[in-house]
Amino acid sequence: MIHDHPRKAEAFTRDDERAHWHDKALWFVRVKRDRGAATVPEWEALRTAAEGIKVHTLSRLPDYLEEFERNATRNGIQVHWARDGAEHNRIVHGILERHGVTRMVKSKSMLTEECHLNPYLEGRGIEVVDTDLGERIVQLAGEPPSHIVMPAIHRKKEEIGELFHEKLGTPRGLSDPTVLTEKARQHLREKFLGAQAGLTGVNFAIAETGGFVVVTNEGNADMGTTLPPVHIASMGIEKIIPRLADMGVFTRLLARSATGQPVSSYTTHFHAPLPGGELHVVIVDNGRTEMLSEAHRRKALCCIRCGACLNTCPVYRRSGGYSYSYLIPGPIGSVLGPHRDLAAHASLPFASSLCGSCTDVCPVKVDLHHQLLLLRQEVGEEKLLPLPKRVGMKVAAWAMARPGVFRAGGRFARWVLRVAPFLARIGPGAIWTKGRELPQAPRESFADLYDQEMARKPEVRP
Repeated sequence: MIHDHPRKAEAFTRDDERAHWHDKALWFVRVKRDRGAATVPEWEALRTAAEGIKVHTLSRLPDYLEEFERNATRNGIQVHWARDGAEHNRIVHGILERHGVTRMVKSKSMLTEECHLNPYLEGRGIEVVDTDLGERIVQLAGEPPSHIVMPAIHRKKEEIGELFHEKLGTPRGLSDPTVLTEKARQHLREKFLGAQAGLTGVNFAIAETGGFVVVTNEGNADMGTTLPPVHIASMGIEKIIPRLADMGVFTRLLARSATGQPVSSYTTHFHAPLPGGELHVVIVDNGRTEMLSEAHRRKALCCIRCGACLNTCPVYRRSGGYSYSYLIPGPIGSVLGPHRDLAAHASLPFASSLCGSCTDVCPVKVDLHHQLLLLRQEVGEEKLLPLPKRVGMKVAAWAMARPGVFRAGGRFARWVLRVAPFLARIGPGAIWTKGRELPQAPRESFADLYDQEMARKPEVRP
């Protein structure tokens, strides 16, 4: 069944207070991003450099991946290749099974969400604990992340207090964020100490050194990779960059774009396993090569998952992350989801005002609103639009091809706005006018004014 973003968005906006709070919370982060960017005079030059590095890397992606594998193997890292999410999950489970692991801690990784790793491992008797605070909150609630950087942004502190009371035994009614965070820290400390393996994502993998970088604000990734003897890193093929020197470009962009910070609290480089331990990197394709093969889709692979496009998007801010059918919400999810399966996510390209704000804030200049427009065209060409919209577009095309009909329609619309505006608020028009003020109707159309102007001009004879 084709997912209906408008229907899910309407359900979210029924709670008017939550919708406004969600909007303001994300806009606050967007403002912090702008302030952070303003402190860097060469900000636009950094964006251009990051875009260039990513585009160049994608043009030679197999070479850089093979270079990474050679150098990582030389460092003692065990490199695995997975064609899709199922193979990724089997590889991870095989590593854990060989070591007799039944308890694993995991830091934030959207790739493991994409592969549905947690339920796969839990179905095979392995306890998986997400250790990022936001991820742990949604895991305890039985929910997926609603934001790629702030997974629990949709929940208020009072709701988290109730959840912690139910799951962790905190006093009922407790909603002080400091106290709740301390309780979560105590709870997670036990999980860290009892873990037999740790799993992280990969923010950047460096072909030149064979190492990779994990960026966090809580230090949970460091705890989860230094205490257990086995560290597994899940990495999409697009995470590769050529040189260690390139990291300076991305670290200056990532934190400011994501949260407005000058730098993240922890930027950890992994280049070899711990003494006596093992370090595995699982490199995953899962549809990325197909995207790479098509020029109009390729640029989306440049994304560094900062979440800036979500924080600025007026549709995401007002409709919430769970209104999106793809696991990554917001503008980047509205691009990635249909690229993977157009029919399943046909409504997502329309979950946008095409204002271009997402493109403006993207640190690697992914042309998000252009890609959304192209995807809308693909949805139309594949006849995936709802029947009323398809009929409406055909009627509009028929009218626009006939000037007399088009002008008559314009005169009727102006009459409705002047004389009977209630007609614009019933039927299909009610959807459009529900959240908008009707415009002031002009007395004359542009075509009428144009004809009058042309009539006043003297005739030019050859």
